[in-house]
Amino acid sequence: MQITLSENLSTRLRQLAARRRQPVETVLADRLFTALDEELDKLPADEQVELNALHHLSNDALRAIAAEQMSPANQALMAQLMERNSQGSLSREEQETLAALVERGEQLVLRKAEAAAILVRRGAAKSPQDLMTPHE
Repeated sequence: MQITLSENLSTRLRQLAARRRQPVETVLADRLFTALDEELDKLPADEQVELNALHHLSNDALRAIAAEQMSPANQALMAQLMERNSQGSLSREEQETLAALVERGEQLVLRKAEAAAILVRRGAAKSPQDLMTPHE
């Protein structure tokens, strides 16, 4: 497939590729993939903006995001609240705390997955699973 670009768009694309230290083709494919990603359209606007912003980050920054973990303190609190929730013994405040922790966890997983997918599309990683598995 061949696409004709305006000089202005071509220049901007070359500049972005130079800043990212990537081939123009990789940057263009990444941008098109993002623009055509229907799943992003189903997310709330603020999450769409955050995930789209990942495409502007360096591979190193994306690797750091793909490796992020919820803090041990929040993991422990969430586990405790989930256990108590299954017993039906959470106060309203604790239910709100649990809901907020679960939402943060879901957003973290989504960010990690998108960062890993971008790295794979850029050819900087073999698979998303490789990036999200802790390395000893």
